[in-house]
Amino acid sequence: MDPPEDGERFVAELEFVQCLSAPHYLNWLAQNRYFEDPAFVSYLEYLLYWKEPKYAKYLQYPHALFFLELLQSPEFRKEIARSTVTEFIHTQQFRFWQHGGKSG
Repeated sequence: MDPPEDGERFVAELEFVQCLSAPHYLNWLAQNRYFEDPAFVSYLEYLLYWKEPKYAKYLQYPHALFFLELLQSPEFRKEIARSTVTEFIHTQQFRFWQHGGKSG
């Protein structure tokens, strides 16, 4: 799917993938049992096409791809439901941004 072919779908999927960069949103999805729905989990797998450079270039929050990859793991989908895990990830993400994307 190229952006010009199905613009509405492209934008909807782009916005959804970018939402995956928000740990609290992932927690909300887990708390509301979205990750227990096989169709939703399959949709997350389908969205991996965003890792291709021709699509990834449209992302404003490319670390959303990191979370999309983590969401392929049943263990991560279970753990992100815990508020302590969500807060830890959120804090680490903030620190990464705070230091200009440099670790350490």
